[in-house]
Formats: sequence, C-alpha cells, structure tokens
Amino acid sequence: MFTISGSSARFVCALLLVTAAVALRTDPAQAETSDVRAAQQFGLSYLALMIMEDSKLVEKQAQAAGLGEIKVTWAKLGGPGAMNDALLSGSLDFGTGGVPSLITLWAKTHGTPNEVKGVGALNSMPVNLVTSNPNVKSIRDFTDQDKIAVTTVKVSTQALLLEMAAAKEFGEQNYAKLDPLTVSLPHPDAMTALLAGSGTITAHFSSPPFQYQEVAKPGIRSILNNYDILGGPATFNLVWSTTKFRDANPKAYAAFVAAFEEATATINRDKRAAAEVYKRMSGTKESVDELLKMMQDPLVEYTLTPKSIMKTAEFMAKVGTIKDRPASWKDLFFPNVYNFQGS
Repeated sequence: MFTISGSSARFVCALLLVTAAVALRTDPAQAETSDVRAAQQFGLSYLALMIMEDSKLVEKQAQAAGLGEIKVTWAKLGGPGAMNDALLSGSLDFGTGGVPSLITLWAKTHGTPNEVKGVGALNSMPVNLVTSNPNVKSIRDFTDQDKIAVTTVKVSTQALLLEMAAAKEFGEQNYAKLDPLTVSLPHPDAMTALLAGSGTITAHFSSPPFQYQEVAKPGIRSILNNYDILGGPATFNLVWSTTKFRDANPKAYAAFVAAFEEATATINRDKRAAAEVYKRMSGTKESVDELLKMMQDPLVEYTLTPKSIMKTAEFMAKVGTIKDRPASWKDLFFPNVYNFQGS
C-alpha cells in the first residue's frame, strides 16, 4: 500500500482531468453533431427522403454507427433559393434539388472549405413541359401571352432545361429567349394555376406526380421532356452537402448515406408500400394505385447513380452560367458514389 502527498495528488487529479478532456474532444461520437438538418421539396421525386423521415432511418443508422441518439429535422421547401442560402450559411446540413442547383453551388464554392458536393442522385425521371394553350405544339409556338411556371427562374432544373431546349431550337446565342416567359412557383401552386384555366399560367415545366395529374385534364398535354433534351435517361433531383459538414461529422454523414441507400432499396423492393407512404405523408388526392402506376413507368428509376450530369454542366459552362467547369461528374460528388456508373 502507498500514499500520495498533497502536491502529488493535485498533479494526478489535474492529469486525469486533462486526459478526460482530451478523450472527450477526440472521441468522434462526442465531437460530432447531435442534430442533422435536411430539406426536401415537393413530389414523388423526393420519396426516398420521405421514407427516411417517416421510418427515422438516419436515426437508426446513427445508432448503429455508435453516435447515440441524434435529432433529425426535415424542412419542406418549394424551391432551391432559400435552401441553398441556408446550406451555405450553415443552418442546413443536407440540401436537395435539381442538377443545375448542385452545379451552381459547386462552382460557387469550389476550392473553399465549404465546398458543396453531391451525396447521390434521388432518381432518373422524366420531367414534362405541359401546356393548356391549344396553339402551342412546340416551344417555338410560345408567345408573350404565355407564362411558363418553373420552381425558380434561371436556376431550377426546369428553367435550365428550357434554356437548353431553346438553344437547340433557336440557336445557342438565343438560349435565354424563353426566360422572360418563366415565373417562379412551387409545383403544387403551378398545377393549381394551370388546372384553373384562368390564363395566368399556360404552361408548367412540371414533375411527377403533378405532370400526370395535369395531362389527365382534357386540353392539357406534354410537348417536351428532359429525356428529349438530354438524349436519354437523366437524373432529375439529387441530395448535396458541404465538405465542412462531412469533414466535421464523418459518422453522421455516413449514417445519412446509409439511410439514403436503405430508403432507395425499400422503394425498389416494394413500390406499393412506398406509394402508401407518399400518399399518407403528402396528402395527395391520387390513389395508391395511381401513384404506383407513375412509379412503375419504365422511364422512372429510383437510384443514387448520377446520370447525364455532365451534359448540363457543359451547357452551363458554355453559356457562362458557371465559370469553373468540372472535368468529370465525380468532381461534383463525394466519394461514396464513385463506384457507380455515373455520367
């Protein structure tokens, strides 16, 4: 048996306190965030995120990773503008939206500590430009009397697709020819305006399920879609985050990715059950059978694999929308999707 003098005891206590403090600071489970903040928009395109929210998959994966209990907050937003501002300010950890938004954010933050990159694609999905104007057979027929709804003018997926279509139709120098006809509206509001037939909105560059509801009304039809413009299957929406969040929270990031993959696999394993989740969470008027029919469209694929990303990036660089051009689709994404056959 031995004794410790007063001064030695104080030294040992101090050493133990320092050791404990270092342990707390270097323990990943202690260092990482206990709050994950994510956002989604409206429509079937965001079904994987809805399942993640409904089944608390991020929380489950975080527990499995040893992070303990974490709080996951989901915001519902109608367009990318506010979402991207929140992401860059650090008040949001995961943003979602279309390919042009990701490319714009990447170009804006490339090479900075807060660089934005993709976590994975949500899907490949046809996005239709529909109109109620009987005189419009193609985009060449739009006049100043038409108003085309997109989620956000100039920057949303639909707005960029319209510019790409205009470049093909009117010449590259006229890519912005139809921009003055576009107005910003969330998809539900745009559909309501189009179906009302008031003339305020005569066209809507839409998304599932809204485009299916719209063309079900006599006199409304599709004249173009993103697969026509991009030459084949293409990613519609994606999830992105910042290098700052990922580097500071590697386990939380990995838990989100694992939950994302699990939700996507859940959809593909049982689309009817997934449709039931969408109907319950969205409150949509469509029946589960109607939703299931949309999801079983052979052109619809729920996958994390990015497709035709570079076609949009090359166009945006060519017309000057972005200054930094990615050399590869992988430049735009975090490594967790590098083993996929992206493009």
